[in-house]
Amino acid sequence: MTVHAGQPAFLVTIDTEGDNLWARPRTVTTRNAAFLPRFQALCEACGLRPTYLTDYEMATSPVFQEFGRDVLARGTAEIGMHLHAWNTPPIEPLTPDDFAHQPYLVEYPPRVMEEKIARLTGLLEDTFRTGVRSHRAGRWALDETYARLLARRGYRVDCSVTPHVSWRGHRGAPGGRGGADYTRFPQDAYVLDLDDISRPGRSTLLELPMTVVRVRSRAPAWLRRAAARVPKAARALERVAPTVRWLRPDGRNQAAMLEIVREAVAGGRPYVQFMLHSSELMPGGSPRFRDATAIDRLYGDLEALFAYARAHCRGATLGEYAAAVTPEPVGVA
Repeated sequence: MTVHAGQPAFLVTIDTEGDNLWARPRTVTTRNAAFLPRFQALCEACGLRPTYLTDYEMATSPVFQEFGRDVLARGTAEIGMHLHAWNTPPIEPLTPDDFAHQPYLVEYPPRVMEEKIARLTGLLEDTFRTGVRSHRAGRWALDETYARLLARRGYRVDCSVTPHVSWRGHRGAPGGRGGADYTRFPQDAYVLDLDDISRPGRSTLLELPMTVVRVRSRAPAWLRRAAARVPKAARALERVAPTVRWLRPDGRNQAAMLEIVREAVAGGRPYVQFMLHSSELMPGGSPRFRDATAIDRLYGDLEALFAYARAHCRGATLGEYAAAVTPEPVGVA
C-alpha cells in the first residue's frame, strides 16, 4: 500500500466474536459467522480491506474458519487477534463468576496474560496458516504489561486506544479499578512507549487509535459534572448528549459518520478507522440491530459510507498500513 497525501487510508476493523456478548452468555454461540460474506462482498465492491480481529470462539468456528481461509487465499482481508480474557484458554478463574463479570485481561497476573496471548495467537496462526500481527484488546483494555507482551510475541500493530474516552466506569473484576482511561492519549498513529503507552516511543508496536472525535455536548456543564460522579448516569448522559463521535454505526448516525470522514479528507489526516462487531451484522446478534429491518438499515448506512470511502480514501488492512508507515522491527524497546 502506498500512503498518499490528502487521501486517508480507510481501515475497516471488525471485532470478530460470539453472538451478543453484551448479554454475557454462559454458552457462547457463533451463528454470526454465517453473516460475514455479505459484509465482505460490500467491502470488496468498494475497494476496502477488512481486518477481522478474532476471538477464541470464532477461531474455533468451522464456518468462520472456512470464511477466513477464503479471504486470506484471495488476499482480500487480514486476520488479527481479539482476546476476551474470561473465556480464552488457559482458563484460570479470577472472580467468583468470570462470565458475569467479564474481567479485563490486564487484571490477571502477567503469567496468565502471557499464556492466554500465546495460546490464542498460536491457534489463529495454526488455523489460518499465516502470521498474526494485528491486535485489539477485549473491552478496549490495554496497559504497559499487555503492550510489552504483544511486542515480544511479534505483534506490529494495536488498535485498542479510544481517544477522549475513559472506560473507568465499566467494571471488570469486583473491586478493580475498571477499564482503561484514554482521555489524554494521542488521537493519531504513534509508536508505543512500552513504559508509558500514552506517549510515543521507540518500540516495534504501532498504535492506531480508533477514530473518535470530540463534539460540543448539548448538556450543560453542571449536569456533566454531576453525572461524572455516577458511572451509570454518565453513560446515560453520553448516549443522549454525546461529547464524542465514533466512526462506528449505531443505526442512526450515517450523517455523522460521513462528516467524520469528510473532515478527515479535508484535513489531510493519514487514516480513519471504522469498527463494528461481527455479531452486529446478524439480526438479534446485538442490542442495536435486533431484526432484519435493522440490519437492512445498517447496510444502507454502510453502503453510503463505503461509497464515499471508495471515492476519497484507500483501503488497507491494519498490517498493510503498519508496514507502509513503520520500518521493519529490529528489536523491542
